[in-house]
Amino acid sequence: MIDSAALPPPAPGLARRTAAALYRRPRAQLGVLLAAPLGWLVIAYLGSLALFFVSSFWSVDSFSGKVVTQPTLNNYAQIFGRDIYRTIAVRTVLMATLVTLTDVVLALPIAFTMAKVASPRTRGALVVSILLPLWSGYLVKVYAWRLILGERGVLNGLLAPLGLHGPGYGDVAVWLVESYLWLPYMVIPIFAGFERVPDTLLEASSDLGARTFATVRRVVLPLVLPAAVAGSIFTFSLTLGDYITPTLVSNTRFIGNVVYDFVGVAGNQPFAAAYAMVPVTIMLVYLLVARRLGAFEAI
Repeated sequence: MIDSAALPPPAPGLARRTAAALYRRPRAQLGVLLAAPLGWLVIAYLGSLALFFVSSFWSVDSFSGKVVTQPTLNNYAQIFGRDIYRTIAVRTVLMATLVTLTDVVLALPIAFTMAKVASPRTRGALVVSILLPLWSGYLVKVYAWRLILGERGVLNGLLAPLGLHGPGYGDVAVWLVESYLWLPYMVIPIFAGFERVPDTLLEASSDLGARTFATVRRVVLPLVLPAAVAGSIFTFSLTLGDYITPTLVSNTRFIGNVVYDFVGVAGNQPFAAAYAMVPVTIMLVYLLVARRLGAFEAI
């Protein structure tokens, strides 16, 4: 009879050896955990973005309509050489800037009230009211604004007794709808920024004789600026790439509308890719500036 105590212990399996090796290497553990999402990011997102950039140098044969993969700069020469495309790009950047500034002005008092003035119960109600529009569909909200801004809409019905008329459909409508759509993305970061401002700083500023405006300008705003820049990343980029709202509430053309037309109607995907590189480049520069201002730490 063989004594089982004299037998050597079984060799550990591959799973056990891997677990033991990872237990002694925390960085390896982190690498294994992030391998799948980072791999998906590199392949699905960065890979498609790289292909998107490469295809912007292709062209379409005018006779056959087929894509020619021979590299050329004709798409970019057309974009920067024709006034219409430069005008549309400038118009889009100006609209994104205007929407962002509007949301900052609206979000600051709302976020300050939520963080420093409201009671816990009121704060919860305000947070829900800010997040509630995000639960409804994008198209539902835009079509609701179409009903509000229409010739026989709610706004004109309210202004008619005063002898006034609403803006109707156009650039003002795009500004109003975009500002409404992206306001929650500005309020939440600024609200988080205000919550990180200690109340003792405000009390110390008041004890030193600073008035309310001086306290806001010298104490509050410098501390909340990174959070506002973080919120502006969302509002600016979302406005920069939106094409549905301008289509539904105006006849004005923006970058997104041109890209959509060349992809679907004109069938010129290389030119659409080249023109779409304009907002991508703008956002890359914007993100670099935001990083210098500490926005990524405030997200």
